Amino acid sequence: MRRGSWKIRILIGLAIVVFAFIQRCSNQEENPYTGRVQNINITAEQEIAIGLQSAPEMAQQHGGLYPDERMQSLVDAVGHRLVQNSIARETPYEFQFHLLADDRTINAFALPGGQCFITYALFSQLNESQLAGVLGHEIGHVIGRHSAERIAESSFWQTLTMGASVGGDMGGLVSGIGQNTLLKNGRGDELESDELGVLLMIQSGYDPNEMIKVMQILKRAAGPNRVPEFQSTHPDPENRIEKIREAIKKYSGR
Repeated sequence: MRRGSWKIRILIGLAIVVFAFIQRCSNQEENPYTGRVQNINITAEQEIAIGLQSAPEMAQQHGGLYPDERMQSLVDAVGHRLVQNSIARETPYEFQFHLLADDRTINAFALPGGQCFITYALFSQLNESQLAGVLGHEIGHVIGRHSAERIAESSFWQTLTMGASVGGDMGGLVSGIGQNTLLKNGRGDELESDELGVLLMIQSGYDPNEMIKVMQILKRAAGPNRVPEFQSTHPDPENRIEKIREAIKKYSGR
């Protein structure tokens, strides 16, 4: 490669990197419900639209919705009690709660904008307060804007990787750093959602100690062969229990 071409590539690469950082700085905003400054590049309305569009496909992947309306009604009642009696009521999000037919996969998750899901496999192991802990955690993901933050952060690291690739041979290294950062941030999201879940439970009249029992259920379900924490977006259940106890003390004084 000629020296002039090499210099041009470096300049283009640097320009892409600078653009990525400028864009990231312009996307910074403080979350009014957590007080945390986040990198966000979509609106709450766009989050809601993404969630509504993705919900049917997510339900289909788990065997559709559970057919017993009484069970679904209980999930709705607990979810709406959490929303109506907590800070979640102040948010622009449209919360809907879905009981999935999957009776093998112990899981719960939330899409951007307020679509919350729990599998029957997990639901069937919980009492009402423990169900409130799970749904409170998922509501926490929504009001913490974790999906929106992951979208923006992924875009930032992709642009940074492209700049590093154009300007030299550092694209792979930058991409690896980005993946590790997103993993670490993912664990932070889980802990923040646990704390928000504790707050929502207390505000709605549920015993937050039941969330500790949820962690014990998840730990048993994962078994001895669970993925090590450093390879997972989810912290180890023992670490989560410790943080939940701290949150209970913080919000209830107990």
